[in-house]
Amino acid sequence: MQVLVVEDDERLARSLVKGLEEAHYSATTCRSAADAHRLIEADSHDLILLDLGLADGDGLDLLRLIRREGVRIPVLIITARDAIPDRVEGLDAGADDYLVKPFALAELLARIRARLHRVEPQLATRIQVGDLEVDGVGRRVTRGDRMVELTPQEFLVLQYLALRAGKIVSREMLARDVWQVRSRATPMDNVIDVHISHLREKIDRGFDRPLIQTIRGVGFRLGGEL
Repeated sequence: MQVLVVEDDERLARSLVKGLEEAHYSATTCRSAADAHRLIEADSHDLILLDLGLADGDGLDLLRLIRREGVRIPVLIITARDAIPDRVEGLDAGADDYLVKPFALAELLARIRARLHRVEPQLATRIQVGDLEVDGVGRRVTRGDRMVELTPQEFLVLQYLALRAGKIVSREMLARDVWQVRSRATPMDNVIDVHISHLREKIDRGFDRPLIQTIRGVGFRLGGEL
């Protein structure tokens, strides 16, 4: 698995590469958005670790650019910006996850595993929920005759809900099984709510019957009675 580390702090970049290689990943580093863009265009990567404060600008601008260009590689933001609006902005820009510095290497590796390795055999199937179809093989989603474009993390969340269609899924379940976060000391509710909001906008907008339901105080449900 090839990870691109976009980080202008040379000491941190070296530490990340060392930790990634010890965990049996290959890692490439760069310090600027311009260099990162060239590498993303030229090489094949499985995941990008993206700092926001880069030598030549804001990492969010790079993220928005590659998403506009159709790059769907999972992006995990690593940054010192810890305010909720910053997290929301990062996810809105197209990030799949958001990790605040300083962080433990073990948590970073867990989140990388969640992005790269959570492909269970039962997920590689077509799941039908009403007029919504989730194709785990082609990783495509359609509702009615409309193709729905999702980020890799949005797809995993929807797939998880679809496998449990009609049943209530709690935030704790999503944090544990989709994000691979075991400790509730790591705040995930806002990240989860942002992804659900994005899914609701993409899946339900323009349709008379919403499929994604919020069960107040409990969690979420895909399909089932309103």
